[in-house]
Amino acid sequence: MDKQQIWDQVRSQAIATPSIYGAVDFDAVPERFAGAAGDPNELRSASEAERAQLLADDRLMTLIRAYTFMGDRVADPYAALMPEYGFKRLIDMVDQACKNGIDSVADAPPELRTFIAAMETVPDWLDMAMVEEGARLERAAMAIMSPIAIRAAFIATFMNRYAALPMALTGALSNESAARRVKETATFFATSVLPGALARGGDGFRAAAMVRLMHAMVRFNAMRKGRWDVSVYGVPIPQVDQMPAGLISVTMMAAGVLRQGRSEFTAEERARVELSRYRCYLLGLPETLLATTPKEIVTLMAASLATLRSGFDDDTCGNLLRATLGAYLPPDNSLTSRVFDRVEKGFSKVFFVKNYAGGDAARAAGMGVVPNALDKACYGIAAAVAGSRLLAYRLAMNIPMLAGAVDRRLVAIIGKQLASWGHAHFTTDASAYRPSAP
Repeated sequence: MDKQQIWDQVRSQAIATPSIYGAVDFDAVPERFAGAAGDPNELRSASEAERAQLLADDRLMTLIRAYTFMGDRVADPYAALMPEYGFKRLIDMVDQACKNGIDSVADAPPELRTFIAAMETVPDWLDMAMVEEGARLERAAMAIMSPIAIRAAFIATFMNRYAALPMALTGALSNESAARRVKETATFFATSVLPGALARGGDGFRAAAMVRLMHAMVRFNAMRKGRWDVSVYGVPIPQVDQMPAGLISVTMMAAGVLRQGRSEFTAEERARVELSRYRCYLLGLPETLLATTPKEIVTLMAASLATLRSGFDDDTCGNLLRATLGAYLPPDNSLTSRVFDRVEKGFSKVFFVKNYAGGDAARAAGMGVVPNALDKACYGIAAAVAGSRLLAYRLAMNIPMLAGAVDRRLVAIIGKQLASWGHAHFTTDASAYRPSAP
């Protein structure tokens, strides 16, 4: 796809969904886009010379800047029907269409038909057997690591004020709402690695549709009443901000491959990549952002970080951080649950310092995170126990006589986790929104 085609797609949003994009100036460069040398940015792992190489790549910069304005071309028009149908009816129709097919929805609006048809369209590159193998390989990490790491991973989504504002805008600043968002995120990714989950009719397919609708509702509610400053933030939840959530694990894997001097993935690595690519495809990411080789994957992610202006403000990022760290995630108040909550919170605090504050305790303290001795002990215990369990499961998965039983056990563990997290609503309440700060 050439530059003109990319921008034609972006600008077509104003025609398809004028209630969201009709007043957007697609030719303007929003404040969030750090496209000049010396601009503060989120690419912390590269030199200025390496960043300059990225900025000099015209096609790469076209992609990143264009997709800073790209929402969801099929979910957004459907979400814009909210004044006519109400948000609950829109959710119910998507749920029914995913479970029973679009023809089961009486008087289904054409926007819903287009939305579901887009998700049902099978990309030419899809190898479902490889996706299923990727899911099988990911089940051990999901079953063992996600209970202690999901809060810490979720925090990464709002460490930048330009990317975090949609979360703050939707009222996720209380412990209760933060807990719900953490569980919804965990539910989607955990569901996606279950057998057959991403196939048409699978629970992962349905969850992806719900996530897309929730994001589209955020865009509609934020944009329709002037609650959003496009000149500062671009559009709410653009495609470039969805890349990290869906591709960070394979980006880290790709970076490891390159450090080893390899240029290609192994068969198992390729399966993991294809799982992530198809999961992102179902979430609406354009195929131009779904790279296939280690170098392409790392370069795209680096470009997105190199052009995202740095910015941590306490009203947005700090409040989200504290609400998430303070949220109580277990399903009950039993002694076991309270102990787990304490250990997991300690793990998350130390993980935050190590990974999001660059190991700088003073910087973390400035953001309101000060791990104490007990937190550090919890981190060590949780990391040691989870790491040893993960290693044991992965070793057992390589033993033919045990592999089947081990996989069934992992599926059961994930199922139990999903039950403890409860039903994910994937909804957004416009009445809770607050105006965006200048």
